[in-house]
Amino acid sequence: MNRILVIGDLHLPWDRKGYLQFCIDLYEQWDCNQVMFIGDVVDLHAISFHQKEPGCPGPVEEYERAKAAVKRWHDVFPKAIVTLGNHDKRIIRRAKSVDIPDIFIKSYNQIWETPGWKWKDDHVIGDIYFYHGTGQGGKYPASNAVSKLLMTVVMGHNHTASGVKYYANPMRRIVAVDTGCGIDDKALAFAYGMDLKQRSIISAAVIINGVPYVEPMPCGRNEKYWDKNFK
Repeated sequence: MNRILVIGDLHLPWDRKGYLQFCIDLYEQWDCNQVMFIGDVVDLHAISFHQKEPGCPGPVEEYERAKAAVKRWHDVFPKAIVTLGNHDKRIIRRAKSVDIPDIFIKSYNQIWETPGWKWKDDHVIGDIYFYHGTGQGGKYPASNAVSKLLMTVVMGHNHTASGVKYYANPMRRIVAVDTGCGIDDKALAFAYGMDLKQRSIISAAVIINGVPYVEPMPCGRNEKYWDKNFK
């Protein structure tokens, strides 16, 4: 029986305080036996093709901080599948931009020292398609993916999208799942979005024998996972 915890975008080292504990608690509460990171585990702001935010760490410092953050997650969830996000792939994209072929690039496991994680573009369990969601947008991003893939989809990528939407025809039921994310909107790396009024939904998903649930993290003032409750 599959009982899968699906962890939203982390953009390490810029994850939200308390999100790791929240995911640990979900894993235990739902008696999960599998873990899926839905992508953008790391941010790699310093090597982005886009304008960098002054004051953010340079490439080496950001890598060291991200690697330490990855270790915290790997220590807790030593076996997991990671569906690669567009930020995770920035290393490869940067290399290709200067004609460096893959043969000269370390694997993700080598870069981040995650021997128990399987980094891959997508993953299918039963009739459920898990992937990061790069390229999908709109008000209901996972629903847009379902309309193209014609199967149940679980995805991240869009930080302001979180929830479950059902569709049915005479033959079967199809589900669109937006996991939400685990980022800290106040981090300097996300300063580009400070003028936007809509904020990220801090949540994660669990898939219990094919049935999806999305759990929002109670992180408001004086709630269990409020930032001030964590160092």
